[in-house]
Amino acid sequence: MANEKSVTGLTDEEAQEFHGFFMQGMSGFIGVAAFAHLLAWFWRPWL
Repeated sequence: MANEKSVTGLTDEEAQEFHGFFMQGMSGFIGVAAFAHLLAWFWRPWL
């Protein structure tokens, strides 16, 4: 029963691995975006 695939076709272990990669990628994207906003703020503050 533990090896059954869900609607997505992934096993639980595969889904957890995918989730880890997804969260790592999303964290990196948010970090780059925050850094870009910080640079833009130093260049031209908008408040």
